[in-house]
Amino acid sequence: MTDTYSLAIDAMGGDAAPASVVAGLDLAAERHPGSRVLLFGDQVALAPLLARFKRAAAICTVRHTAEAISSDLKPTQALRLRGASMRLAIDAVASGEAGGVVSAGNTGALLALAKIVIKTLPGIDRPAMAAISPSARGDVVMLDLGANVQCTTRNLIEFALMGDVFARTVLGLPAPTIGLLNVGSEELKGSDQLRLAAEGLRASHLGPQFYGFVEGHDIAAGTTDVIVTDGFTGNVALKTGEGALKLMGTMLRQVFSASIATRIAYLLARPGLDRLREWLDPQRYNGAVMLGLAGVVVKSHGGADARGFASAVDVAMDMVVHRFNEGIRDGLARMQHVPPIAGQVSAPLARGI
Repeated sequence: MTDTYSLAIDAMGGDAAPASVVAGLDLAAERHPGSRVLLFGDQVALAPLLARFKRAAAICTVRHTAEAISSDLKPTQALRLRGASMRLAIDAVASGEAGGVVSAGNTGALLALAKIVIKTLPGIDRPAMAAISPSARGDVVMLDLGANVQCTTRNLIEFALMGDVFARTVLGLPAPTIGLLNVGSEELKGSDQLRLAAEGLRASHLGPQFYGFVEGHDIAAGTTDVIVTDGFTGNVALKTGEGALKLMGTMLRQVFSASIATRIAYLLARPGLDRLREWLDPQRYNGAVMLGLAGVVVKSHGGADARGFASAVDVAMDMVVHRFNEGIRDGLARMQHVPPIAGQVSAPLARGI
């Protein structure tokens, strides 16, 4: 992308911005030395940081703005702040000046601005939020994670298509397997939307990769590479998994600090526990992505440190460099050959067992 910047970065979004943002860009620059980045933020605050982090300075062009969107600002109010760092970064993507945007700022504002300013790709009904999480068999892509509480059959099929392209682009999987999250693996389980979506996926070019229905335990087991669900269920599953990991960490600390014997056991087990901590490190999986927009949009966690922000930049860079949206367009074109499958079904995914 020689005629555009790879990414536009909101330097002022996040709990520790702009320091964590610039430090993260410095780490990312080591992995993407030829990239060009537009950095939107307060030049007075950014100048000493860029003087310190030379690699970040080498890839960044600063666009000054002293205005920022606070973490507690309502999306409707954020829409009016046209000079804010987040808005200017999104505008750069919408105009084609940059291929993607990364921000650790206000989630609601980012999603609202992205949908209104960048807009969805032609042929995509609704964008979906996706993220990567660990499993027993490797990394897993899951979507939607909260952007769409209620979904139609068409939405679920489009999510599967976008998840497939995302797994190919970011995880490097040549033919990722796809599962629809359901209350059981049997074909008669679940809602009309789920069963019709399964029918549509089997009839599409994704048919050979479609595993079928999966259940909650299949997420951590890594039964499929891509998990597709509605935003309500996906968000609950995501937060439940995060809570379970925190609980496991708390319990391990309690166990290994209970006595002298357990402290000694901890010293013996420490190398393995360090590997486990690194494998499950949330900073490694930082970066939720809005799929289906006419530009790459990655949301970094507001509390991400430099490594975490660098991970979000890595995801965005992979999507831009490997032309993620072109993959979506190609997949949509291939989907045109699938017979209509009642994509108009619009009741929420609510049927029980």
